[in-house]
Amino acid sequence: MISQLPKLNEQLMRVALGKEPADLVLKNGTLVNVITGELNPRVDLAIAANRIAYIGKAEHTIGQQTKVIELNGNYLAPGLMDGHMHVESTMLTVTEFARIALTKGTTSIFMDPHEMANVFGKAGVRYMHDEGQSLPLNVFTTFPSCVPATDGLEDAGATIEVEDVQEGLTWPNVVGLGEVMNFPGVVAGDAKMIGEINATIQAGKTVTGHFPEGTNQMLQAYLLAGANSCHETVSREQALEKLRLGMYVMIREGSAWQDVKEVIKVITEDQVSTDHIMLVTDDIYPETLVTKGQINHVVRRAIEEGVDPVTAIKLATINTARYFKLADDYGSLSPGKVADVLVLEDLSQMEPTMVIAGGAIVAQEGQLTVDLPSYHYPKQIKQSIHVKRALRASDFIVKAPVIDQQVTVNAIKVIENSARTMKAEFQLQANQEGIIQSDLSQDVVKLACIDRHHQSGDRSLAFAHGFQLKKGAVASTVAHDSHNLLVMGVNDRDMALAANKLIEVGGGMVVVENGQLLALVPMPVAGLMSDAPAEKVVEQVRQLEKAWRQIGCTIHAPFMTFSLIALPVIPDIRISNRGLVDVTSFSLIGVIKR
Repeated sequence: MISQLPKLNEQLMRVALGKEPADLVLKNGTLVNVITGELNPRVDLAIAANRIAYIGKAEHTIGQQTKVIELNGNYLAPGLMDGHMHVESTMLTVTEFARIALTKGTTSIFMDPHEMANVFGKAGVRYMHDEGQSLPLNVFTTFPSCVPATDGLEDAGATIEVEDVQEGLTWPNVVGLGEVMNFPGVVAGDAKMIGEINATIQAGKTVTGHFPEGTNQMLQAYLLAGANSCHETVSREQALEKLRLGMYVMIREGSAWQDVKEVIKVITEDQVSTDHIMLVTDDIYPETLVTKGQINHVVRRAIEEGVDPVTAIKLATINTARYFKLADDYGSLSPGKVADVLVLEDLSQMEPTMVIAGGAIVAQEGQLTVDLPSYHYPKQIKQSIHVKRALRASDFIVKAPVIDQQVTVNAIKVIENSARTMKAEFQLQANQEGIIQSDLSQDVVKLACIDRHHQSGDRSLAFAHGFQLKKGAVASTVAHDSHNLLVMGVNDRDMALAANKLIEVGGGMVVVENGQLLALVPMPVAGLMSDAPAEKVVEQVRQLEKAWRQIGCTIHAPFMTFSLIALPVIPDIRISNRGLVDVTSFSLIGVIKR
C-alpha cells in the first residue's frame, strides 16, 4: 500500500506552522505514546485533511471554523487494530460488524475471509472485501491461502489457486496472505503453498502464518518459506521458541480460544521485547462483540494480567501497523498519521468515550454517530445450500459388518475450550439388524457431514464424544473450513429435521428436540453470516446456547467447538464429507475399527 501522505504533506505543514487552520483540535489530553512507551500529559492534537497535523500546544492551529474539544486530561490513544480476525465468526456482515466494532475503539481490522472463500472462492472474497472499502472502519484483507484447507480429504465450495492470490494481491487494501494453515504442506514444499507465499513476498506484502505445533526443524523451515507469524500459540514455551527465532506472535483472545492468560507471561515474567508481539481476536461471537468488546477486550485482558497499559495498547496498534508495513500511515499518534484516535477516561477499562476514524468523530459514549452505507449481496450468495435432496432419518443409519454384538468405533473426542480433538475408541452395540446406535451412557452420539456445495449426495457418518447430549440434535452450515452441512444428534429423526431446517432457511445453526424447533440462527449470507442487526443475532445466539443446554450440553461455547469438528488441519481427528480424517497422518480412516 502506497502512503497518501505526499498528496497532503504541504497542507499539513501549513497547519503545523499556523498558516492554515485545523479541522479539529483535541485540547489538553494525555497522549498514549506507543512509540516511546510514555504518557505525555497536557497535549493538544490538531487534525486536518483526516491526518494528524500537530501535537503539542495547538492554539496556533485554531481558526474560526475549527472544532475544538476539551479533554480535561483524558487519554488520547491510537485507534485499535486487530491483526488477525474472521468477520464471518461474528455471524455478521462486514457492515454490521463495523457498526459495533467502531464503538469499541476498533478502527482497523485485518480480516481473513477464508470462510467465505471456501464457499464462493475469489468472488466471495471480493464481495466481502468491497463491502469493507466504503466504511469508516479500515478494512484490510489478507487474501485466503488454504482453500480448501487440505487436498483430497474434503470438498469445499471453491478453491483458491496461486493465480487467484496473485490477482487478489493487486486489489486496494489487500495487505498480505491469509493464515497459511497447511504448514505440513509448506514444510514438505507443496508447490501451491510455496507459490502463494512467493507471490506475496514478490508483491512486497505480508505472509501470515498458522503453526500450532511441530518440531523446531519444521518451525524453522516454515519461517524460511516466508510465513512469519502465528496466532495459534497457546503456551509461554511455544511463544518463547517462536519469538527467539524472529517470528511474530499474535496472542489470541477470542470467544472460545483464550490464550492471553498463559502466553502473556512472556512479557510479564520473561520480560522479552514486545516488538514482535501483537494482540488479536481471531474468532469472536456476536455476544462477545456486543457485551465485552472487540480488540479493546483483548487489550483489557492483557492489562488485567499485568501488562503496562501503554505496552498493551502498543500490541494492538503500532506493532500491528509495522507488521503489515503500514506504520507510515497508521498505528500511532504522530504527525502525518491517519487520525484514528480514541478518547479514554480509564486506560485499564479500554472503553472509549469518543472514537475518531479518518479524522471524523464516528462514535461517542458507545453509540455510533454516523450512518454507514448499505451493502447488498447478490442473490447467489444467499442461495448457497446445494444438497442432492432433503435428508431422511435413514440417511443417518450406521451399519456394522456384524449383527447383535459389540464393535469398536473410532470417535472424535472434543476438548472443552480447545480447538484440538483426540482420537478415542468405544465399544458400541450393533443390534440384530447390524445398526449401531448412539450410547448416552458413554456420551457417544452420531455425527454426520453432508456435502452442501455440489449436490453430490456425499455424506459421512461417525461418532462424537464430549458434548454430553442427552436428546435431540444440532446442525450447522458453519463447519470450518469447507462449511459443509454438519449434523449431530441422539436420534435419526431429529438429525434429519435439523439438517432440513437449515436447507430451508439457507444455512445457519439450529437445535431441535423430539421433532420441535428449539432455536435457530438463520445465516443466509453464504450460510455463514446473518443479514439481521447485531442485537437480533445476539438474542438468537443466546437462545441457541440455551437450547444446547436444554438437550444436555454444558460445555463452554459448544457451537464453536462443534463448528470446528470438521477442520482437518488441527490434530488429532476430524470429520469431512469424505469420512473420518486422521490429522496426524492426513489420511481417511474407517469409523469401525477392524
